[in-house]
Amino acid sequence: MFIRRPTIPDSEPRVLDVERAEAALMEHYARLVRLVYVTLPRSLGRHRRVLAAHGLVQRALPRRRMVVPGRRAVDPSGAAPDGYGALRTRVLRAAGDQEARPGRSPRPWGRWPGRPALPAVWGLRVFPQSGGAEELVLDRALAEAGWPVRAAVALLVLDGLSAEEAARVLRDTGVTEPEEAVLAGRRLVTADGLRTPATGGGPAGADTTGAGPLPPATAPDAAGGGSAAVLLAPEFDPCLLRARPTDLLRRRHRVRSAATAVLLALCVGGVAVSLPDDAGERAGSGRQQQTSRATAAELLRRTPPGVWADTARVDFTAWPARGGRTADRPLLERALRAWSDPAWRGRRSTEAGAAYTGTGRAPRLLFADDVDGRAVVVLHDDLTTVRYSEPLRGDGASELVSALTDGADVTTAAAVVVSRTPTSVRLLLAPWIAEAGTRDLLAPDTPSRDVPRSRNGLTAPVPVPSGGGDCRTWPVVQLRSSPRIVEKHAFLLTDLGGLSPVHLTYMPPPTPGVRPRPPREATGPDALRGWARTACRLEGLRGQGVRAVNHWVFARQDLPERAGQATWVCARADTWRGPGRVEYLFLGPGTGPADPAGVRRNTAECSRFGQDVLADVGWRAPSGTPYLLAAGSRSVTRVKASGPVRAAADGRFLAVRAAALRDTGTKVTGAKVTGQLAEGAPVRAPR
Repeated sequence: MFIRRPTIPDSEPRVLDVERAEAALMEHYARLVRLVYVTLPRSLGRHRRVLAAHGLVQRALPRRRMVVPGRRAVDPSGAAPDGYGALRTRVLRAAGDQEARPGRSPRPWGRWPGRPALPAVWGLRVFPQSGGAEELVLDRALAEAGWPVRAAVALLVLDGLSAEEAARVLRDTGVTEPEEAVLAGRRLVTADGLRTPATGGGPAGADTTGAGPLPPATAPDAAGGGSAAVLLAPEFDPCLLRARPTDLLRRRHRVRSAATAVLLALCVGGVAVSLPDDAGERAGSGRQQQTSRATAAELLRRTPPGVWADTARVDFTAWPARGGRTADRPLLERALRAWSDPAWRGRRSTEAGAAYTGTGRAPRLLFADDVDGRAVVVLHDDLTTVRYSEPLRGDGASELVSALTDGADVTTAAAVVVSRTPTSVRLLLAPWIAEAGTRDLLAPDTPSRDVPRSRNGLTAPVPVPSGGGDCRTWPVVQLRSSPRIVEKHAFLLTDLGGLSPVHLTYMPPPTPGVRPRPPREATGPDALRGWARTACRLEGLRGQGVRAVNHWVFARQDLPERAGQATWVCARADTWRGPGRVEYLFLGPGTGPADPAGVRRNTAECSRFGQDVLADVGWRAPSGTPYLLAAGSRSVTRVKASGPVRAAADGRFLAVRAAALRDTGTKVTGAKVTGQLAEGAPVRAPR
């Protein structure tokens, strides 16, 4: 979509001496580093991205002189010299070069010929301060966008450029379609509530207004909300950092191994080493092992009971250590060793996006007890939730499961699977869960049944979806939060084979004159009836690290031949890693299962950053006549079909007869459906 091309200046170039460029770099260093940090790919992780941003900016200076375009570098304030614009183009182009190398290991960040790969950090991991929910949502949307879109967002918000000025800068960096990148960046920015959204249906915070100029991020009236304020938060400031040590346990094991190797070499070489007698050696060895175990166990962080009821951060950090073996140091030591040592020989399972071993910070102890014939320890290290288990007797293997749970909240940190069989799981519930029950999602009118649990929050076995294509039932867990943190808050979780259950939400169809709301809990009658027809589609999400799935009813369409009304749904699955997967579903009259209408992966569609959607499907009327049906979200003003079926209609719906159709729920062969938004931008249905 966006392809790099050689930069061709549109006027006579000029030469900028290196002294002026250095002065501009020193004056605007923090501004340039933040600009690059926002633009770099999220796959690097925060530590490497921080170092990469500083490295690119520090190495942006040429050896002697810099060639800049003939026109003056764009800066609406007039404060930045020409050198700033030239440096900005140079570092953005270098950041884009890294993402333009798919499938290959990136070269040292920011390394121009003859320059060392600095800055570098040993023994520490650095990263900006953690943000809140808005920062997390925006960062995930940026992760799904290409680098030209991220660069456009940075230019529009951080530098306060107009759309034309931002497109000109992108063109200088080699982007072939800068206007399209700027348009996508504007949608991402305005979708976060920078301006008041229009009424109607669609994801919360959706904006359907035109493309007026955005205020600079530094303006007082722009810092009060939306993506402008969020991008100015410490979460996106690579000059305001926090530091943590790397894996201390692994480092200590390596030191011990090195010391052992040195002693062995000395002995083999015939060097006499004074050793204590056997009794003293055994005593000293025992004391050393005991101290090691105590030190390792004492590294564990423990949250005092009751903190969850008096904190603004209701997630895994608010869980107290529970269970009958929280003081069992040998068990905790084995769990820590399994998590910190890459050479550990037990069964290791890593879910999508999770770390393979510890990240360096001491983990938090959540649970330690005997469950179903195994000793189980549950740890959390702020990014990853870990479950270690070993058999109580016999020769069974120890097991370690790690899952990414960064950014968990009151719902997604509400339960962890501690034991699993092919037909059931046992959950450890959060301390703020007041009620727990189970229900069948395919039977919306059947009430939930209570689930027994121990005083430590461990449930009795609860049924799980059977999988394998058998979808006669779909069990879910219905939980209710304590009124000490939120009143009348019930929500649904379902098991998709991971360590953490998946949160199910619902968005009703648009209501004229009513401002859109965020996704709500799927516990109401309409939500349960909607999920009853789409629940079986969840089977395709197993093992993908899904965090939450939202059922958004984006349109309702009157069918031809007075056949009733159809419902169009976008089921968006958000993963813990950030990328999302959407599946469009067509629900005809009646109560039967939904028909698929297209899938898109790694997309922001059907989120607050991608509210403009369109889908099509083939449908056979009761008379047997085949039709091509299409429906768009509220911002779609025109729909057009091309290929074997040619038709167009104003508005957001299209229904036209098709020449041939295998069955309802299949695509019309060769048909291509596109739409147009109010500002003229295109929107395409998935093929």
